[in-house]
Amino acid sequence: MIRINFIIAFLLGISSTVNGQSEPPYGMSELEAYAVFSDAYRTGEYDLAITFGSWILEAKPRKIQGHSSYSLDTQFNRFINIFSSKADESIDPGEKTQYLQQVLNIFNDVFETFHEDEFDLFRWKLRHGQFYQEYYRDLNQSLQQAFEFYEEAYKLNRQRFAEMSEGYYARILLDNYVTRGDRENALTLIEEIEEFAGPALLQTIEDSRNELFQDPGERIVFLEERLDQLEDRESGLKELADLYERVGDREKAHQTAEELYDLNPDYENSRKLADLALSDANYTRALNYLSEALEKAGNNDQRKRIAIEISETFQNTDNLQMAREYARQAINLDNNYGTAYLQMADIYASAVTQCTSESGRSIDRDDRTIYWLVLDYLEQAIEADTSVSNTANSRIESYDPVLPSIEDKFFRGWEAGDSFTIGSNIDACYGWINESTTVR
Repeated sequence: MIRINFIIAFLLGISSTVNGQSEPPYGMSELEAYAVFSDAYRTGEYDLAITFGSWILEAKPRKIQGHSSYSLDTQFNRFINIFSSKADESIDPGEKTQYLQQVLNIFNDVFETFHEDEFDLFRWKLRHGQFYQEYYRDLNQSLQQAFEFYEEAYKLNRQRFAEMSEGYYARILLDNYVTRGDRENALTLIEEIEEFAGPALLQTIEDSRNELFQDPGERIVFLEERLDQLEDRESGLKELADLYERVGDREKAHQTAEELYDLNPDYENSRKLADLALSDANYTRALNYLSEALEKAGNNDQRKRIAIEISETFQNTDNLQMAREYARQAINLDNNYGTAYLQMADIYASAVTQCTSESGRSIDRDDRTIYWLVLDYLEQAIEADTSVSNTANSRIESYDPVLPSIEDKFFRGWEAGDSFTIGSNIDACYGWINESTTVR
């Protein structure tokens, strides 16, 4: 970190601006520039991150020599976060639009750069839709563009789409079909996702069948005028919250969800606020409501799924120890829950990236031993739950190039089959792991 700060101070002393280019600025190597960019991103110094990382957007390097855990997919995602954050902070409408256009350019680059089997196309289509849903007004676009991307995600993986955020995206897509009077697509969607639907989505499906093609604007006016006269105010508020989401009025959707929570802070209403916070990438707020929902869940199936969502949310904030705690909690609730083992593997893989990035160094032979532990959990996922076998096997193959080599094992005297502890014996930043694996 001291070395990186010295480089930054020296280079910024030379010049205060760096034009867009396809090579690292100031004659730096790719590894040096990436280390500065990565550190600036994690600390929220986004102007600095743009200065030292914009060349990545131009050059689109698939690999950086000396940094085996580097991923171009991850860098695109980081820049979307950077420019979205800059747009949120901007008080100049023109400047805000420019930042948002930068994000749209990145989405285009993602889809042009990668073949569909090289990245998680479903996740990117969903994220593209989330972006349009949040910023369509600022971009002078129709909310329909968000729904088009959600529709593409749905067509890629119906089950994953139906289960994502307890059916949140399936619900708003179905509501959109109903709002538009698109009976054919609404009924097709219901037919294809109903078998995967949880309680919230099943309720939306039931409501859609009963109220298909009812004008939501008229219904909103009706409910708003009569809300105080309703015997069941909570039921009226729930319908209003869903209608506000249907028409894309997120501000009123938030306000109504909060009123519902104040009226009855049960599992469903806590879950609602958590979903809204997650859709806004407000992880601190989301964690508060997810934790409440976990306490109020009525069965272990709900509890294990929320525990994984909490784990993923902590991972998004780089708190890997808490992410592990909740992934383990999910396993304790159901030791055949393959998703929880996949999450454990992902957390430990992220530890390598976190440790090497924080120290500004490349991955070495000791770091690579963590991938033995990663493989342990991927194999446990396959053994516990055959439904995740394809995903686990694909990840196992992807980690093969970064495992300790024969030379690494000879140099360290590691013998296949020996027990090996992953902890501070490797590096202080791994001290929290403290788990045993086997030399492979």
